[in-house]
Amino acid sequence: MVTIGIDLGGANIYAVVLEGDAAVGRAKLRTPPSGERSEVIDVIDAAVRDALDDAGRRMDDVTGVGVGSPGIVMAGTVGGASNVPGFLERFSLADLLKQKVGRDVRVANDVTAAAVAEHRLGAGRGTDDLLGVHVGTGVGGGIILGGKPFEGGAGGAGEFGHIVVRQGGAVCPCGRRGCVEAYAGRRAMELAAERTLASGGQTILFDVMREKGKPRATSGIFQEAYDRGDPLVADLLDEAIDALGAGIASAVNLLDVDVVVLGGGLADRFGEWFRMRVDAAMRPHLFLQPPRVRVVSAELGDEGGAIGAALLATEG
Repeated sequence: MVTIGIDLGGANIYAVVLEGDAAVGRAKLRTPPSGERSEVIDVIDAAVRDALDDAGRRMDDVTGVGVGSPGIVMAGTVGGASNVPGFLERFSLADLLKQKVGRDVRVANDVTAAAVAEHRLGAGRGTDDLLGVHVGTGVGGGIILGGKPFEGGAGGAGEFGHIVVRQGGAVCPCGRRGCVEAYAGRRAMELAAERTLASGGQTILFDVMREKGKPRATSGIFQEAYDRGDPLVADLLDEAIDALGAGIASAVNLLDVDVVVLGGGLADRFGEWFRMRVDAAMRPHLFLQPPRVRVVSAELGDEGGAIGAALLATEG
């Protein structure tokens, strides 16, 4: 069985051709930074064609297409994704993409798709209950319960980044206060650094950003600044880790999952050091003793969301 999975991100669109459990073709294209949603659909279609070419397959070979999208997904529709042009207002992504590719399209939240991939083929193999936490520009979550993705009654389950860990705390990009993402999302951390600099504080974060020719403070920029001993970046990482630890513990106390899979650009860049510190920050807040939950690093990298979307496409 050949399926195609797409991971739609604010920066890049990944496409993977899956034959059984094996990735046999792949493609990566830039997400349009502005414009209409139709332009994004066109790039998704182009990524699908490029991945098929890479795999040496044709669309006639494909039995299903899956998409992992940011935002809240309900019955093939997507809304609330402010980082993709035209994806803020709800519309049927499944219907629009089906018109392009000529196949039924299964749409899931992007981090849910990544959690499915890690559960079946990655760091979560062998467990039925899993929480995926993605730490990147924002902070996302995906839940697997009883071996199946749990998406909630309205598709909004897994919004881990908006667990409140500090009542009345820092303003989150979502507009609320005290969310995990307000402390651990890379964009929120960059904004906090900008405020510190504007008020007379010191940081080399933006010097490093200019040196590297980057328009935004990527995970690599944060790591470089940290490695050079920037005290502000060290403080921001401490706050991020504390927020993640408290948020993960709250989710584990509620769901009693066996495994937490930690992924995303920031987690991947800082690696084992980051995983160990998040694990240590989580444990004092756990109710069940002795703790049995394990925090592990994601194994599938940037392609995890596309692989999970392709796996979900086999289920219709």
